Amino acid sequence: MTKLLRGIAILLAIVIAAAVGYGAIKNPENRALDAAARTAAPGRFVASSRGMTHYDVTGPDTGQVIVLVHGFSVPSYIWDSSFTALGAAGYRVVRYDLFGRGWSDRPDLAYDGEMYDGQLDELLDSLHVTRPVHLVGLSFGGFVVGHYTASKSARVATLAFVDPVSSTEPIPGFLTWPGIGPWFFQTTQVPGMADNQASDFLHPENFPTWAEQYRPQMQFTGFGRALLRSAITITRTNFDSLFAAAGKSGVPMLLVWGKQDQTVPIALSSVARGAIPQLEFFPVDSSGHLPHIEQTTLVNAKLLSFFAAHPAKP
Repeated sequence: MTKLLRGIAILLAIVIAAAVGYGAIKNPENRALDAAARTAAPGRFVASSRGMTHYDVTGPDTGQVIVLVHGFSVPSYIWDSSFTALGAAGYRVVRYDLFGRGWSDRPDLAYDGEMYDGQLDELLDSLHVTRPVHLVGLSFGGFVVGHYTASKSARVATLAFVDPVSSTEPIPGFLTWPGIGPWFFQTTQVPGMADNQASDFLHPENFPTWAEQYRPQMQFTGFGRALLRSAITITRTNFDSLFAAAGKSGVPMLLVWGKQDQTVPIALSSVARGAIPQLEFFPVDSSGHLPHIEQTTLVNAKLLSFFAAHPAKP
């Protein structure tokens, strides 16, 4: 080996070692999400073909079923206020953590519509839910419930979108490269995920513990991988087609949107409104990306009136 080649090899080894070391320092993931870790979790778990799903249920056993699907990275506790209110109104309310988030497993899969369809299908089957359900999807959860309705409309009584992701946001192409993309995302994007949640609120000062509530899920291996692969799925989604396919099901649909949303601006509501003729639109003033939290009484009342107007068939 010539001196030049030897020098290049040494330099490359130093760069690789530095990258590995830097990644280890920046990466918040240092635990496996196993049975021991789950002893600290609230709620319930069910095993499926793709892994363990964490979920919770409230309300009477005989009530019509509402399923609440959270967004891109904040898990099912984001539905606390609606979960309680809708259950108290006589509905059987189910909320769960999408794979890769909260206390659910982080399988090494594509994190696409098919995977999310399977997770929800198996959860409903495990709960012996045979009657069509009222689906509510927040932000990225709008993609999940829209895809599910387009694929499994017989299981859906109504569909409510809350500030759904509605556009294909481009990401740097290198993020899709094996090795380099995941390393870059894990070291530059994941560490700041908790602190970046404040922008979802119009008044973040009203939620001072939000970031700390988020951090525990970040310690479990596979969190960043799930988010990156979900982001890649979004870049490959045609939302006009997705909403149109859901709309063709004929399922009654409601669109709730915070007027001051800076995460998914309300101007993007035109995508779903243009694709779904039967869509009922409910803009919410004095709210950012999470109107069900910042205007909880107003939004929960609207959801209840919508469900009452379109009861699930026995």
